[in-house]
Amino acid sequence: MKGVGYLTAATCGLVLMGTVPAAAQQFDIFDVPDRPTLNFFGAPGLVDMPTAQALPDGTFAIGVSTFGGNTRTTLTFQVTPRISASFRYVGIQDWNADGFDTYRDRSFDLRFQALKERRILPAVTVGLQDFAGTGIYAGEYVVATKSFDGVARLPGRINVTAGLGWGRFGSAGAIGSPFGGPRPGFVSTDRGGSPSTDQWFRGPAAPFGGVEWQVTDRWGLKAEYSSDAYVSETANGVFERKSRLNFGTEYQVSDRIRLGAYYLYGSEFGFNVQVQLSPNAPLAPLAIRPTAPIDPRPDRAIAPEVWSTGWSESAEAPLVLRDRLMPVLAESGLTLEALEVTADRAELRFRNNRYRATSVAVGRAARALAQVMPASVETFRLVTMENGLAQSAVTIRRSDLEALEFASQGADALLAVTGIGEAAPTLENAVYSDTLYPDYTWTIAPYFEPNYFDPDEPVRYEGGVKFELTYRPALGWEIGGRLKYRLIDTLSDSTRTSNSVLPRVRTDNILYARGGDTILDNLYISRQWKPADEIYARVTAGYLERMFGGVSGEVLWKPVGSRLALGVEANYVQQRDYSGLGFRDYSIATGHASAYYEFGGGYLGQVDVGRYLAGDLGATVTLTREFQNGWRVGGFFTLTDVSSADFGEGSFDKGIHLSIPLDWFLGTPGRRSLSTTIRPIQRDGGARVEVPGRLYEQVRQGHKNAVIGNWSRVWE
Repeated sequence: MKGVGYLTAATCGLVLMGTVPAAAQQFDIFDVPDRPTLNFFGAPGLVDMPTAQALPDGTFAIGVSTFGGNTRTTLTFQVTPRISASFRYVGIQDWNADGFDTYRDRSFDLRFQALKERRILPAVTVGLQDFAGTGIYAGEYVVATKSFDGVARLPGRINVTAGLGWGRFGSAGAIGSPFGGPRPGFVSTDRGGSPSTDQWFRGPAAPFGGVEWQVTDRWGLKAEYSSDAYVSETANGVFERKSRLNFGTEYQVSDRIRLGAYYLYGSEFGFNVQVQLSPNAPLAPLAIRPTAPIDPRPDRAIAPEVWSTGWSESAEAPLVLRDRLMPVLAESGLTLEALEVTADRAELRFRNNRYRATSVAVGRAARALAQVMPASVETFRLVTMENGLAQSAVTIRRSDLEALEFASQGADALLAVTGIGEAAPTLENAVYSDTLYPDYTWTIAPYFEPNYFDPDEPVRYEGGVKFELTYRPALGWEIGGRLKYRLIDTLSDSTRTSNSVLPRVRTDNILYARGGDTILDNLYISRQWKPADEIYARVTAGYLERMFGGVSGEVLWKPVGSRLALGVEANYVQQRDYSGLGFRDYSIATGHASAYYEFGGGYLGQVDVGRYLAGDLGATVTLTREFQNGWRVGGFFTLTDVSSADFGEGSFDKGIHLSIPLDWFLGTPGRRSLSTTIRPIQRDGGARVEVPGRLYEQVRQGHKNAVIGNWSRVWE
């Protein structure tokens, strides 16, 4: 659970600080009606009820709402143009459930837009709310929305919504049970977490509807007829429900932020903050310094002496060319590792230290070669290196570079005549940079790690200063470590103790928090190499993570042009002492066989099957969507042979991965990202050891699909 919430807080802070002034200058261009507003459940909707609209593809939305003792924070992601998913964390005051004055709950939603709005037909969406939680907000619905412009000469746009709901959405004004009933009761709040398929679209159904009027590009009005009776909340005195009608007004502060004020159920005032972020609309446009254009070689018939190959007979020529090339590459943020040159061919192996898009690095490396290499060198073979691993080999003819640099559709034309293939593990007759090894990097920076979902205190945290050091004595070798000094802390104050019946491989995290203010997160030595063209290997030993140390080995098969990759990882680890220096008695052999697949369109799938830290056997399924600029949003779940009763709260492990590149915020090229994993609750079942430097992501980012995915940027 480390790091949960860090990215959300950072994102919101940057949005609030960085976008209002810029957006204030752009009110005349953004089009609010084409992007639906959010309801109190953080999904496209009116006030409390849903609409059939869908967010723009890839949008990541954050909604925070409060009324009548109910506070909801929702993260929604438009996974595809038709499918969206939400994760919600709520607090209900004075409900007095399970002995807590404020009852806190986590839930997931899914929405599918079955029909997009057309000239005559409305949009139609089917939704499941709280389908895998404790069930306190469980409800299903079918809803239709139609938009109208210029109705009765009114300005702006009017959206009319009507729907039929079950569960929470069918608890007031029911008109019957179309699909049978009665509806089973809520899932027990003791555990939850499992899909309640026996409830879906069962029991009484009730109509709901409403109108949204977007008066101007800033102001909007909403009115709805709600079908939620808030049975449990009113019975427990959370608030008094006097009416089915809700009203609200909203103001678009900026292109990303919308605020709303409402009067709900005839008795309560409420407020809603909506933030919508698009991976394709960065806070700061990416600015990359241009390079000098390619200077075409003179015609061979006019200047035959320039094309002479006599230079290649000198034993010093490769060293001279290497020394000329290194500063040219360095200007573009690239580092030469090796260079092999013949009379008509050059292979360059280099590190990309600056650009997230591999195609940018390849294009700049090719232009650097064109600037330095003698005229007779026609073929460039460019190999990106990642921590000693040769990725793909991109083969480009120099004459194609010269002819297509300023051509219309030049990037597509260049790709058509470019080859992307396997890179050999080593380069036989190369000259290497004499300044690379030994090499070390270090950073000192503040850190802040929120820890969410403690029932007593929803947000606990620790923060302070961290020091990271990486030392590379030779190609493929790395010694790394991270040391933290804690200055602020509320996590160790928690009185919640583990009640797990499994080996406590994760649920003793509070005891680790109490281990001291100086924290040795990890300290390890690793070696990774390439045994064959399509095979990659890694061995790591030491303190692998905060709670475990040991030995980890991994082998990955990944052909350059294949969507499929297969890997095997084996670990023998022992639990670290709470102080972080010694070890406890618990040790275990764990490992997984993994399959990775690139579906296309930025969708990545992963299945890991094996043994977890608590000794349980099972599989983890992960689906991730990656955008061309480096945004990544994904979800995962783990099912093992541990029963839901033995697993405890949440029934099984599941969560959300989120990664946002720093250059999306800053506008300067870089490869670092802010990343976090949000889990509804982390127990001991399905827990996997954290190992630095797993192979797949290192390898994949330099292979064919990743290179051509951003090929349009090759001339940047």
